Order: sequence, then structure tokens, then C-alpha cells
Amino acid sequence: MTPEQYVQDKAAASGSSFYYAFLFLPPPKRSAITAFYAFCREVDDVVDEVSDPTIAATKLAWWRKEVGTSFAGQPSHPAMKALMPHVGDYRITAAHLNAVIDGCQTDLEQTRFLDFPALERYCHLVAGVVGEVAANIFGRTSDSTVQYAHRLGLAMQLTNIIRDVGDDARRGRIYLPVSELQRFDVKAHEILERKPPFGYSERFTALMAFQAQRAHRCYDEALALLPESDRPAQKPGLMMANIYRTLLREIEADRFQVLHQRTSLTPLRKLWIAMRTNWRGR
Repeated sequence: MTPEQYVQDKAAASGSSFYYAFLFLPPPKRSAITAFYAFCREVDDVVDEVSDPTIAATKLAWWRKEVGTSFAGQPSHPAMKALMPHVGDYRITAAHLNAVIDGCQTDLEQTRFLDFPALERYCHLVAGVVGEVAANIFGRTSDSTVQYAHRLGLAMQLTNIIRDVGDDARRGRIYLPVSELQRFDVKAHEILERKPPFGYSERFTALMAFQAQRAHRCYDEALALLPESDRPAQKPGLMMANIYRTLLREIEADRFQVLHQRTSLTPLRKLWIAMRTNWRGR
């Protein structure tokens, strides 16, 4: 199997909304974003699939070394072999990749975030930097597009956090800021237990509605930052934004039933949203 086949299989197997946006890119950009996405998945899987924190930390350390040796001209992992031919063309740096690893390291080292600024710093690493690299690959002419990409990354990561409250609780993690749990009088054990009578209280619903409102605000702020000159090139990012925002609205319509289930859109619906965005350009 070639490195290119490896990253293509990795992206397709994930079922991610990102994959549907990749389909509309010309081949060189599609190859670059697929390789970068595969790298992100490899690093993220270390945290999600390795139960022993010591082993996971060792694997992340290996990835840091792999990034260094790759940028020195000696990649060994298929994802890095597929990515390295594109780094010059799309301004991808070792710092970008190490920031993604830093975000995953955070997942290993803490399971709570004191307040929203702390959560926002985490989101910058695992989503904002990813958005910046993606925007570079899609094509940009303005620094405002980088700001747009970071804000959109935050909006999408907040959507992920809302969707995954139950899944994260099963791993002992709560990404909702502690200060906001206190504000809405929601106890951590109520989320971790994921069952009535506490699970779907009015307090929990109010907390989640607050999270959703902030995510919507971030989507709006991101779109306002995107210059018209870069909008055609950034259509794949807009596709992802529309898919994620549709998911957020589904969760809202279902009254935030996220503790016992993981809301998702069908592949056909994701493809339709991507196609509609491509036609409309927004």
C-alpha cells in the first residue's frame, strides 16, 4: 500500500464530515488535505484508543520525533510520507503539527477546564490550528482568512464538545467549563453518571443551550471575517461549517439528548449539504 492509499483509506474510514468537503477539491489540494487529516487522526487516535496514559504519552513523544525527522527529510510513517511533499506549497510547518500534538497531550493531562478561556486555548490547538492549515491548503490571499479559520475551528470544536458530552463522560472527561457548570448548578457527577433523575434536568438543558448559543455566535463571527475574495477558494471550509451547524441544530431540536446517544447526520445528508454549499457558494 502506498502512503497516498494509506491516508485515503484513513480519511474514508473515519466517516468524518471533513471527508465530504475533500471530494470537491482539485487533486493536488485533495491529496494535501487528506494527508494532513490522516496525520490528525493518527495523533487523536493515540488519546482515544490507548487506555494506558503512559503508553499514550510515549506514542505522542514518538510523533513529535517523527515530525522533526520528517521535516529533516526522513519521514517514516505513511501519513508523514504522504504529507511532506505538500508542506512547502501550502505553508505547513512543524509548529502546526506539534500544536496538534500539544492539544492531544492536553487530553492526556487534564479532564476538566476551569473556565472558557482555558477551553478556548485547548480548542486553538486541536481545531484552530487545523483550520489554519486547511485554509492554507484551500487557498487564501488575506490574513483575515486565517482569523476566519481559527474562529470556525473554535465553532466546530464547540459543536463536537456538545455532541460528545456522553462519550467524553464515559472516558471520565468533561469539556464543559467548571465555572459554567457552577453557574447553571450542574454537578460533574450528574454528567458522569449519564442517567435520570439528574441527566436531563432543566439545569442541564439550560447549560447546553448556553453552549449552543456560543457556538452559533462563533459561526457567525467566523463567516463575518471571511473576505469575499477568498470565499470561492474556502468553499470546502464552508461545507464543513454547514454540516456541523446542521448537526448542532439537530441536537438543539432534540433538546440536547447527548448523554446517552451521539447525534449524527447520514452520509447522504452530509453529501447533500456539501453539494448545496458548492452550488450556492455559501
